[in-house]
Parts: sequence; C-alpha cells; structure tokens
Amino acid sequence: MPLSKRQQQLVLLATAAALLRSQFTFKRRRRQEATPVELDKAQQQLYVNNPDGSKDILVPFRRAISHVNIVPITEDQFAQDARHFPVLESGKTAVDKNFMRQLVAVMRIAFPSWTSKQVGIVLLHSVFLVLRTYLSVVVAKLDGRIVRDLVNADGRGFLVGLGLWFALAIPSTYTNTMIRHLQSKLSLNLRTRMTRYTHDLYLSAAPNLRYYRLPHEGGLDAPDQYITADIAAWCEALSTLYGNVMKPSLDMFIFTAQLARGLGFGGSMMMMANYVLTASILRAVTPAFGRLAAIEARLEGEYRAGVGRVGRESEEIAFYDGGSREKDILTRAYMRLIKHVNSIYKIRIAYEWTEDYVIKYLWSAIGYILISVPILFPGTREVGVQIPSRLEKPTNAVGERTENYISSRRLLISLADAGGRLMYAYKDLLELAGLTTRLYSLLSTLHALRPRPAFEVSADDALRLHKLDVRVPVPGSALGAIALNGDDRDEEPPLVRELDLDLPPGEHLMITGPNGVGKTAIARILAGLWAADKGSITRPPEGKVFFVPQRAYMVVGTLRDQIIYPHTYTQFLESGRKDEELTAILHKVHLAYLPEREGGLGAIKEWRDVLSGGEKQRMNMARVFYHMPKFAVLDEATSAVSSDVEGLMYQRAKDAGISLITISHRPSLTKYHTRLLTIDGDGTGRWEMTRVGTAEERMGLDREIVSLEAKLADVEAWEARVRELEQLLKV
Repeated sequence: MPLSKRQQQLVLLATAAALLRSQFTFKRRRRQEATPVELDKAQQQLYVNNPDGSKDILVPFRRAISHVNIVPITEDQFAQDARHFPVLESGKTAVDKNFMRQLVAVMRIAFPSWTSKQVGIVLLHSVFLVLRTYLSVVVAKLDGRIVRDLVNADGRGFLVGLGLWFALAIPSTYTNTMIRHLQSKLSLNLRTRMTRYTHDLYLSAAPNLRYYRLPHEGGLDAPDQYITADIAAWCEALSTLYGNVMKPSLDMFIFTAQLARGLGFGGSMMMMANYVLTASILRAVTPAFGRLAAIEARLEGEYRAGVGRVGRESEEIAFYDGGSREKDILTRAYMRLIKHVNSIYKIRIAYEWTEDYVIKYLWSAIGYILISVPILFPGTREVGVQIPSRLEKPTNAVGERTENYISSRRLLISLADAGGRLMYAYKDLLELAGLTTRLYSLLSTLHALRPRPAFEVSADDALRLHKLDVRVPVPGSALGAIALNGDDRDEEPPLVRELDLDLPPGEHLMITGPNGVGKTAIARILAGLWAADKGSITRPPEGKVFFVPQRAYMVVGTLRDQIIYPHTYTQFLESGRKDEELTAILHKVHLAYLPEREGGLGAIKEWRDVLSGGEKQRMNMARVFYHMPKFAVLDEATSAVSSDVEGLMYQRAKDAGISLITISHRPSLTKYHTRLLTIDGDGTGRWEMTRVGTAEERMGLDREIVSLEAKLADVEAWEARVRELEQLLKV
C-alpha cells in the first residue's frame, strides 16, 4: 500500500529534523582555555558569590572552567513546602491514595514550575514517543506493501518500497535513540534538582542544623543512603516509568484503533475483553513489589553504613585487632540483604512465568484469531484498505490478503509488546511506590525539624543562662514520638537543673565534673545542637562564639582550608587576609613546620590520616586564632596536647582577648580561668559555681579531698566484703 502524500511529507520532515538536530548535537562550543594556575585556583576557590545571592560553582573541565549557577532555597520556601509533607503515620507501601499523595508532594519538588527544564524534557520526550508510535504504524503498512509487491512479482514497486524503507529507517532509529537519551537526561536532571533541594534542606545552617538533628530528634538513621542511592533510584524509576507507561498506552490506543477498522464491532469487543482478562490475571498474581523494594533499600543502607563505619573507625578497629569481629558484623548484614534479594527472585519466578505466558502466548493466539477474520471473511474492512471482491484477479487478491495479513500481524505483535510493557510497568509502579515512601520519609522528617528560634542577642556581648534545664533529646521527639519506655518526659530528671550563668567578656569559665553529668550537653545547648528544655539563653551575635569539639575534624581540602574552616577559600579572599597571617597562626599553636613538611598551604591530602591526634587538636586551636571570637568553647579540645604547649596556647588565647569556656578534667587548666563550674555526679542535676583562687574554691577542693579520703578509708572493708561474697558464690 503506497504512503499518502501527507505521510511522505511527514517522513521527510522528520528526517530533516533528525539531520538538523544532529548538527547541533555534535557541534562543540568553543571555550577559552584556562592556565594551570587558574585551574588550580578554581579548584581551591570552589565558587563565586553573585550580587543576587546565587553562587557560580567553578568546575574545571577539559582545560577550561565551567560556571554552574546555583540559587539556594530559602527557609521561607521550605516553610511553604512543609505543609505538603506531613509525617508518615506508618511505613506501609502500596499503590493507593497515600502513595499518590506522597508522589504528588515529591513531584512538587522535582518539577518546581511549568517552565522548569524538567518539564521541557518531558514535553520533548513525549513528542518523540508520539512520533515513535506513528512511525510504527507507517512501518507496519510499508512492511505489508513490500511483501505484497514481492508476492505479485512487482519489481518496480518492490524497489520503491525498499527505498522508502531505508528512508524511514533514519527518523526511526534517531527517534529510538532520542527516546533513550531524553529518558536518561530526565533522570539526571531530576536527580540534580532533588539532590540540590535535599542538600539545602539537610545541610541547613544554625540554628536549624537539620543534618545534626535528623538522627537525634528525627529518629532517621543512615541519611547518606537516602540522599545518594534512594534519590538516584527514585529519579531513574520515575523517568523509566513515564516512558514505559506513555508509549505503550499510546501504542495500544492507536494500534487498537487501526485494527478496529478491519475487525468490526465483534473483533473490537474481543480485544477489549482480552485486555480486561489479562489485567485481572496479572493483578491477581502480582506480589507486593513496592514493600519488597523498600525493605531491600533499607537492608542495602544497613550494609552500606557498616562498610562506611569500618572505613571511618579503621584505626580504632586496628588497635583492637577487631577485623574478624567487624567481618562477622558485615557478613551478617550482607547475608540479610542477599537472603531478601533471593526471596524476591523466587517470588518473581511465578509472576514472570504467568506474565510471559499471558502476554506472549495468550495474546498471540488471540491475535491469530483476530487477523484471520478479514481473511476468512473478506467482506469486512481491513486495516486502512478495502479488501477487493472475489471477482478481481486471483493474484491481486492473494497479494492484497498478504499485505493486510503482514500489516495486521505486525500491528498485533507491536500491540502485544505494548501490552507486555504496560503490564511490566505495574511492577515498576510498585517499586516506585517503595522508593517514594523512603524519599518522602526523608523529606517529611527534615521538614518536621522546624527552624528553632534564634538565640536572644546580648547588647554587651555577655553570655547568660537563666534557669536552664539540660536534657538529652529523645530520638523522634521532633515527630511527636515519646520515649521507648513510655515514661512521661517531665518525670525524667535533667542532667543539669536550673543552671544560672552570667559570663561577661574577659571572664573565663572552666566546667568540670564526673563523666556523663552533662558537661558536653551544656556546650551542645550553647551551640544550638540541642534545644533548651527550660530556661533562656542570651548569647553574643553570630560569629562571636566559636566551638571546638572533643573529636578533631579535618575537612577535605588544602592545609589552608584546615586553618580557616568553616570559611571557604572564597571567603578568605574576600576578607583580604593573606597567607602570611596563617603562617603566624601556625607559629602560635606550634605547627609552623607543617607547610614545609606537607608541601605548602595549598597542599591537598587526607589530613585526618596525615596529622597526629595532637596536631589535629592544635589545628583546631589554630581555627580559634583565625576567627578571633569573643568566646571560645573548648570541649576537651587539648586532651592529646602536652601540658606545656597546652598552657602556652591557653595563655595566648587569653592575651588575644578571647574568653575561654573550657570543659576538662585537667586540674592544671584551672589557673587559666576565673570561674569554676562543678557539676555533681549524684544524678540530681546539682551544680556549684565558684571563683578560682578564692577561699570558697579551696573549701570546695578540701571537701572533695575529704570525700575521696573517706572513700579510700572504706576500701579495706569493701575488699573484705568482696572476699565474703566470693566464698558464698563458691559454695
């Protein structure tokens, strides 16, 4: 059957568009090459601030520097989005209204507006899907024409059809390629959008600190699994599902309409009944793939977290020679994952067997019956043509029947393929439901960690605590959860009760007491990591209080980045400060030898492994001298530093006008402070504030000495009692 003039024009237009598009695809834009010095600077600088508040990320690529514009999402936008993410009441995974509500909420983030790049890709993808379906119909008709001319021994018609076949192959193959390309492009753009949104929400600045509060208050563990693997899997599943639903649905609609022209009412109803029967059978045998996918993702996260833990704590594990123990832990986590995956494979056997039988063989048998109707009963209409009457030449009748058989069979094969992919899409939809539930759980939990009110700013730069109760946050407390033991929160005694403190600049406070009494908890509340359960906090303005934790943290980057952290190299350049100042700071903390030893301030190494424990703690003190805050809160920050160097650093900090708040057990540090806060270890939350060097402090120390001597005097009695108990246990 020859193509109509309009169809030939469309084929030529699609071919021209493909060739034109290929010219733009393979034409490379010339970019100005950057010098090695510029490339090195861009690698250190990372980004450039723009006047509108956005940032240009500097990406060295092919001896040039690409600028990627990033517009951070504001807290106001997060507050507007939060109403679409109520916390899940249960982790049930199914294709129901809850899944649709979760999917719509996540899609609001993935597709922020109708003019976004993701929407443009979807529209272009849809155009190629429609074109692919149309080309399939044209190919089916052209296939029938070629076979007809071959049966009729029409050499000229056969050569013309063969030429059209090669011409039609150009837009067809290009369309298939673009469908796969746009599907991958959509997945990548969705992942970029979701990752940037999650990064802005997760890595929020003080006082929100969602990245810290997520496991402590939100009760959500292994966020790295959610942000990396789950987001990537969700974007891939969504982009794949769109193509697997859009094109088969379009194919089934158009192919069915084409076939219905020759099958009549009875044949069309038989096709509809076949669709309903197939859907009912597969729905009955489809397992809960969504729930299985969610469990697999959770087990994958547990195994991934175990491997990451060994990498982070490798030195401590090596000291204990705990490789065998860690191997057992990882093996158990891996075997739980593999056991679950194997169970999924076994479940799929029955499902895929039924699916293949129904789609391939049942549909093929029904297809044979359907295409036999216009051949056995030639009075009916064929697919796009009228069957000639029996009075025509036998050769032509055979040719026409052959043409219509080939065209109808090709359409039916494509229809069966579309139906199979549509049925497979339901399984993909179930897996998407499981991934959507996990992604929604992450976003809803992050949104539930509402911004905390900012600290009250003191006009005189003093630090004041009034009637402050210090408590440990309960995991899940931000979601309205209660403690696991079911006790009322108010019945649990606080670590520190009604703490009062008024510390003006120039005063230095040392906090001491037994382990576990809440010393570090006070620092966490001052930093905004924990919420104040009761009482009020007044702090100097932002940037005037600097916290140094007990575990030294080394950031990824240069030696310069270790000193200026958390500032970036861009902020360092904008401040106008020089490397000579950083060198002087290293002298203050007795690390002046590091630049020469490690290759300069621009050297990039794994500093966590390169520096020793004492060097890392002294680097933390270098950050204090770089930022020069009003107050420096030091939580056992010099426990690995020798006493002489420790004393010099404390004295230099005092001479620089930095007020020290030190948490330590070392009595030798007391002389560098003016006040001493002692927290009792009896569990009542009592505390005592004394001035260093006064009679009151000496009396407190004397009382502690007397208490220790009294306990030592009872040692013999307790040892005798232990021996008595041992004798009783032997009996």
